[in-house]
Amino acid sequence: VQLVESGGGLVQPGGSLRLSCAASGFTFRGYAMSWYRQAPGKERELVASVSSAGGNTYYADSVKDRFTISRDNAKKAVYLQMNSLKPEDTAVYLCNARSGTGRIEFWGQGTQVTVSS
Repeated sequence: VQLVESGGGLVQPGGSLRLSCAASGFTFRGYAMSWYRQAPGKERELVASVSSAGGNTYYADSVKDRFTISRDNAKKAVYLQMNSLKPEDTAVYLCNARSGTGRIEFWGQGTQVTVSS
């Protein structure tokens, strides 16, 4: 099983980034996918989730109207489009896959996002 994130980097406040997570080794279409983030000294935070078929999404209040999660089951990938980035969005962003029962869960290694002028 692998979840490989990409697309992080350094961006100025107000800028945009698109994160990608490529999945392999499990039945991708059967799993809800999420993006979490963890900043230094802070707890891991759920940023956004998308259901297995893509019909339902969830966003943390802090990112609503700025971030968009999407998935492509044919490509076994999930994306996070991040607009109007703020310094407080700086964190390691991690991709998560969770089975319908919640008993099986996979994590990626994360990609660093730094928002700074």
